[in-house]
Amino acid sequence: MSPAESQGGRDEKSARLHRYTLPGGWTVLAGRTDRDNEWLSLRVARANDWWFHVRGLPGSHVVLQVPAGADPDRATVRAAAAIAAWHCKKRGAKQVAVTAARARYVSKSPGSPPGTVQVRREVMLLVRPALPGGNQIPPEVS
Repeated sequence: MSPAESQGGRDEKSARLHRYTLPGGWTVLAGRTDRDNEWLSLRVARANDWWFHVRGLPGSHVVLQVPAGADPDRATVRAAAAIAAWHCKKRGAKQVAVTAARARYVSKSPGSPPGTVQVRREVMLLVRPALPGGNQIPPEVS
């Protein structure tokens, strides 16, 4: 049994994630279910990646993948936050509050339900829900 399989039955191939590409080639991943969110936040995300979630509402966990030695500009971080806002029930709102933090500050309390995480050193961004390129239909699930 692989380490991934012993950690709740998920491996990278079985997680159903939305995948987006932002200008500059940045990759953004969004979970679909609580288990996918947990897998994305705790197993896929690397320490320097950015993690996003809508404040106070159910929604997808979203990760902006940051290559080693790179640092996204403000517009890229805000675009990833807009994807998190789009993947919640307030998709039609003019502005949505999104929590953002480096993935190293996202953790799970033992025994907490799937998809539930704790976040430290977060910032709040107010963004308009949107997908890259103005597309309002999520891409195929990878």
